[in-house]
Amino acid sequence: MSIISLIALACCAQSSQDPIQSLVSELNLESYKTTLKSLTQFGDRRQGTERNRQALDWIEQQLQDYGYQNVERLDYVFPSKSNIPHSESQRLRPWGKEGAVGGGRRRGAQAPTSVNRDPKAQKNLKLRKLNMGPVLDNQRQQIYCTKIGSTRPNEMYIIAAHMDGIGYGEACNDDGSGTALVLELARIFADPNVQTECSVRFVLFNNEESGLNGSYAYVEQRYALQGVENPEGSGLYPEPKWLGMIQHDMMLFDHGMPLEDGSLPKSQRPEADVNIEFQMRSDFYQDSQKLAWAFQRANEKYATDYPASVGAHMTNTDSVPFMDKVACISLRENERGTQVGNGWNPNWHQVSDMFSTYSDDDFRLGLNAAQTTLAAVSRLAAAQLLD
Repeated sequence: MSIISLIALACCAQSSQDPIQSLVSELNLESYKTTLKSLTQFGDRRQGTERNRQALDWIEQQLQDYGYQNVERLDYVFPSKSNIPHSESQRLRPWGKEGAVGGGRRRGAQAPTSVNRDPKAQKNLKLRKLNMGPVLDNQRQQIYCTKIGSTRPNEMYIIAAHMDGIGYGEACNDDGSGTALVLELARIFADPNVQTECSVRFVLFNNEESGLNGSYAYVEQRYALQGVENPEGSGLYPEPKWLGMIQHDMMLFDHGMPLEDGSLPKSQRPEADVNIEFQMRSDFYQDSQKLAWAFQRANEKYATDYPASVGAHMTNTDSVPFMDKVACISLRENERGTQVGNGWNPNWHQVSDMFSTYSDDDFRLGLNAAQTTLAAVSRLAAAQLLD
């Protein structure tokens, strides 16, 4: 037998002995792209619109098709009458001269950032018509389901993204890319041959773009329910104790710093990476930092193309409402404050945030984020394959 054949056999044997590698191998670029492309049929999925509600129905059906029998919706009202603490509302402040609060200061070449609010800027007439539906202030919904742990069903990790978008495009990157990632991981964990010791919850938040309203509603309604058996003696835990929260928001575009003329390179930069951020100002910053480094190690071992970097300025995404209550991190394409807020993504909240804008190298960055989270959570939840 040749040396090459021996190496191949050794690699196969190693893969069969490593359940995490087996799970990661279930991810592939075409499946991720297919899921993401399917989300774009609903346009920008702006909160409060019919297209947003249709997207929720589609997501619910996907989770049910994967085999989840515990798909649930969380109801809340927008605008909310709840009072967000002053310290929290300050963290949601838009970028100013000093960048986002908690997000690092601006530096280097800058390009302007804004939100497209003109439907006529969308030249695709079919997409423009789809995105013209009215926005109504009323009840909102978001969706979650749970992989029940085999020995610790009363504890869980939360894997999340927001499914709403804005800008009159397709919200492909922000945040179809994160939503597709969560759905792909939910699909893999749904396999009955995959067993985890603790539970894993998959949440698709709504109303992120209007101020993290959906994630605040989740924390407000479910924080006090953690680890409570209901009904008593049933062995059922509607809200297992939170062990960690992992948010995914914009996964595709890392083309580098704006050039002197404000333009950006057309291709993914060679040093593109998956940014893993925690918030150093949060009450759980030490646990969050440990969680971030656990994800970096998982990326180093299991991601196929792009490395990961760890930063301390997580901000302006759905992990913020959780950050003073549990270890939490955010995965994204760029650092939120110093890069996204500095104009590193010209498609952010624009009509150009469409599936056709991105290349396979861009989609592969999202796939590597999926590999990173799948590997890390599989290890943290002690995933095993029964077959």
